[in-house]
Amino acid sequence: MKRLTLILALVALVAAGAMAADKTTLKFLYYIDATQAGYAEDQAMWQKFQAANPDIDLQIEILFSQAYHQKLSAYISAGQVPDVVYMWPTSRDSSALLHDQRLVADLRQVLPADFLKNFSAQALDVTQQTDKRLAELPQSFTFTTTVYANVGLLKSLGLKVPKTYADLKAMVPKLKAKGIQTLALPDGDKWPAQSCLFSTISGRLAGDEFIDAVKAGKAKFTDKAFVDALAFYSKLYADGVIDKADVSMGYGDGPGLFASGKAAFIVDGDWRVGAYVTDKSTGKALIDPAKQASDFELINFPAIPGEKNHNSASAIAGVGLGINKDLTGAKLEAAKKLLMFYYGKEFQTMKWETGAFVPTRTDLTPKGLEPLMVKLPLYYKTVAKTTYVLDGALDPTVFNPLNDGLQGIGLGTQTPAQVADIMQKAQDAVLAKK
Repeated sequence: MKRLTLILALVALVAAGAMAADKTTLKFLYYIDATQAGYAEDQAMWQKFQAANPDIDLQIEILFSQAYHQKLSAYISAGQVPDVVYMWPTSRDSSALLHDQRLVADLRQVLPADFLKNFSAQALDVTQQTDKRLAELPQSFTFTTTVYANVGLLKSLGLKVPKTYADLKAMVPKLKAKGIQTLALPDGDKWPAQSCLFSTISGRLAGDEFIDAVKAGKAKFTDKAFVDALAFYSKLYADGVIDKADVSMGYGDGPGLFASGKAAFIVDGDWRVGAYVTDKSTGKALIDPAKQASDFELINFPAIPGEKNHNSASAIAGVGLGINKDLTGAKLEAAKKLLMFYYGKEFQTMKWETGAFVPTRTDLTPKGLEPLMVKLPLYYKTVAKTTYVLDGALDPTVFNPLNDGLQGIGLGTQTPAQVADIMQKAQDAVLAKK
């Protein structure tokens, strides 16, 4: 009897080993904020994918913000690019390495044409991607400058939504007297000031044509147009519109500050709507849906003196998933299956309904959208023109000094002219390599 039991155990062990051997391991480096509404639904979808694909061993690693970029950079340096990777369409942090070294596949050659036709022309426009291929399929078209306004708070103080910078500046004394910040800009992670505000300032005062000219060696960051943009950014701190304390405020601390009424406005990307809507897994929301409808609006940054591109805002093709270029056979098929699941109707509709983003997939019919998500496309319509997000248009060796410099300007340790000079020296080095 013992011998039979041993034989059966060995058979079971061999069978289990065979089943494990038949599985395709898929390593997936994913990016999501675990504190944001929709996280539980997101994770449930990945569990559903795993249940529907027992032949795939999905090894998903989740990180957020700079921790993600640091880990991906380490993987790339070690020659261990994940099979599927969340990435930016341009040279943002670790994504620069994926593009520059062409470490991911062109999805036009991987995903079926009948599948890609479900996405907007903006999503499929490869001219927006650093290496001019569909390195990742943008899940949204992202407006990086969105001003979230607490209009209920303004009304209670006898204030109105500002149309010009002068209007915004005039609010500062009255708000300060109540212990309220005017415009919150949490820049502790360094990129928000550049991506979520200064890119729009640059677009309005200098313009994309100027940035193109600098990249071609026909203009310089030290020219008046760009220095003026940096000077206006400096003025925001000098006028008290932005507090110096925001320079070191963590990116994750901004929504709570704004939702609690401690700031009349906050400038952030359109993706941040998801921080304020109801988390369906807990039933809690930073801003109650009724208040979203009555007391909060999404607006464009007010008119800046001397702007050449009135009502413009920085925008860019959004983030998405890419596939390791070296995948073949079962691994490639598993990766394709994962992407088609993620970009499928069910997953993308869930993302829209939980406030993550407005998808570029065009055949969705979301239900139960909360007021801020309904207001988001209405905000898009107020933008007369979209302009560059600078970390999508410039080399990392140029925009990283800008990120540092904007912090220096905020703290008063660097002048606009000094930041422009540092950037131009970095740009000269880029041009010298060509």
